[in-house]
Amino acid sequence: MLQLNVNDEVSRLRAVVLGTAVSSGPTPKLEDAYDPKSAMHIQSGTYPQEKDMISEMEAVATVFAKYDVKVFRPEIIDDCNQIFARDIGFVIEDKFVRANILPDREEEINAIQFVIDQMDPEKVIQFPEEAHVEGGDVMPWNEYIFVGTYYGDDYPDYITARTNIKAVECLKEAFPNKTVKPFNLRKSNTVAHDNALHLDCCFQPLGKGKCIIHKEGFLEEDEYQWLVDYFGEENCFHISKEEMFDMNSNVFSIAEDVVISEQNFTRLNTWLREQGFTVEEVPYAEIAKQEGLLRCSTLPLIRD
Repeated sequence: MLQLNVNDEVSRLRAVVLGTAVSSGPTPKLEDAYDPKSAMHIQSGTYPQEKDMISEMEAVATVFAKYDVKVFRPEIIDDCNQIFARDIGFVIEDKFVRANILPDREEEINAIQFVIDQMDPEKVIQFPEEAHVEGGDVMPWNEYIFVGTYYGDDYPDYITARTNIKAVECLKEAFPNKTVKPFNLRKSNTVAHDNALHLDCCFQPLGKGKCIIHKEGFLEEDEYQWLVDYFGEENCFHISKEEMFDMNSNVFSIAEDVVISEQNFTRLNTWLREQGFTVEEVPYAEIAKQEGLLRCSTLPLIRD
C-alpha cells in the first residue's frame, strides 16, 4: 500500500509518477492543439519529435535515480501524449484526487490505474463531473492550497481554462482544514505569450522561502500582490513575459534545497545557485514547446 503524503511543493521527494514520451504519436493537426504554444509550433513545423522528448524525460529519470526517488511510469498507450502526468491527478495530504480533465485525455488516467490500485481506495477522490480541475493549477503549500482558476463567465470559451470555480469549492469541502486560495489567471486561446495555462506556468513556490512569479499571468493585481507579500519581495524571482513563455516557473523541487531546472534558464539557474540551491540542469526545451515543463510532467506521491 502506498502511504501517500504531500503537504507542499518542496519537501524531500520519495515517490513520483513521471510521464512518458514513448509512442506519443504524430504531430497533431492544428485544430486538435490544446494550447496556443503547441499550435504555434505545429504551424511553424517545429513541433517536438518523439525521440527528442524521450531523451529529455530520461534525463529527469536519471536525476530521480541519483536521489533515490521511486519512479512510476504510465503504461504505454499507442499514439497518445502521456508526458504531462501532473494534469491527470494530484496528491494533497494522504489523498489522491483524480482530475476531471479534457475528455480526450481520459485514457491517460487509466494508464496509471496500476499506481492508483496501490492506494487506499477510501483515499482516492473524484470530484463531480462539472468540477474541472488539472494538477498544474493545484499547489498544496502547508496550511494553504493555492489554486489557479478562471473566474470569467466566458470560461467555456477557453480551452486554456482548465480549472473552474466549482473545483475550488470541491477542494474546500475535501480539505476543510486547509485554506483554499484561488488565483484568477490570464487566458488566451491564440497568443501563447498571453496565456497562463496553469498556475505553475506563472508561479512556483521553492524551498528556503523563495518563489518564482510572473505578474502578468494574474488577472487580479491584488492576488499577485498577496503572493509577493506572503513570500516577501526580496524572496521573489520575477520572470519576464518571454521567460514565462519559455516556462521558467515550471521547475520541480526534489528537496528544500534541490531543484531540477531546464539547462537554458541561465538567469534563473544562476539566481537559484546564489540562493544556495543545488540545481540539477536537464534538457527540456523540446517538451516546453507543448506549454508544459518539469512540474507538468511529474506527479509527486510521497514527500517526507
